[in-house]
Amino acid sequence: MPVDLQPLLRWRMARALHGKGVWQRLEPFAGEKRAEADALLARIEREGPLAASDVAGGRAAKGMWEWSDAKHELEWLFWSGQVASTHRRSSFERVYDLPERALPRAVLEIPTPTGVDARRALLARFAKALGIATAHDLRDYYRIPPADAVPAIEQLIEDGTLVPVHVRGWQHQAYLHRDAKSGRRLGASALLSPFDPLVWHRPRTERLFGFRYRLEIYTPAHKREHGYYVLPFLMDGALVARVDLKADRKVGALVVQRAHVELGAPADTAERLLGELRLTASWLGLPSLVVSPVAAHPGLEDVRDIEAHSSTAGSPFSTIRSDLIASA
Repeated sequence: MPVDLQPLLRWRMARALHGKGVWQRLEPFAGEKRAEADALLARIEREGPLAASDVAGGRAAKGMWEWSDAKHELEWLFWSGQVASTHRRSSFERVYDLPERALPRAVLEIPTPTGVDARRALLARFAKALGIATAHDLRDYYRIPPADAVPAIEQLIEDGTLVPVHVRGWQHQAYLHRDAKSGRRLGASALLSPFDPLVWHRPRTERLFGFRYRLEIYTPAHKREHGYYVLPFLMDGALVARVDLKADRKVGALVVQRAHVELGAPADTAERLLGELRLTASWLGLPSLVVSPVAAHPGLEDVRDIEAHSSTAGSPFSTIRSDLIASA
């Protein structure tokens, strides 16, 4: 997130400081366990940036999705704005430090707006990015509670920032940002992260593109419909396919474990998808792109044993046969 958003989120930090608007496991640190959190904050001030493993002495043995007590303390300090996240380690673990050591001074010196003004600014910012949206779409990105979003949206309508409109096929009231421009034909393609704003709010994605998308990493393997970590494929303004990818660094390949093409997708979908897959393999520094036999969706049967493009001119890239990873 842009660091200049920090002042607009201080109202949420203030609520968290009093145990409001946070996960239930974090609430005690605003009350009966406040002394523990304060002691950890003092340690960060004294020692510098810390991660949960630095405090807890390693990952707790409760399971991969369970947090240690230290992690809960750090997250409450983070939600309440008493620490900021500086970066993530290679293990994806978040590292925390004091805001004055992690954020630009110019941002910290911005006066704190009222909660009403901050929420109105956040909604206006996202409304401009979306162009047209429902109230649910608008409040979802910054997770603004309905009770807070309704008056802010009403104020944006009153000052002319938002214009109420009706969209054919949409069940709910929509709002058009005053600076939104009429649509234009897009001639680009891209593989989208599951966290890309275009697909992050799944109801909007389905409403706009007729594309039902779910991240199935928490779904048991035998119940997954499209795969473990699936990236939608955007082509010419439409979501036309999706691929389950794995970076197998042991064999130096980007593996397409599963692939699905949407009904009515253009005839050149496979060809354009292949180009994006090659680009992704190159960006990841993987010499080869491999399509598993189980991913040989109609129209992709010929996309096998493919050599990825090099990101460095003249570098040799080998090809790995797809039958070597048939079990992927």
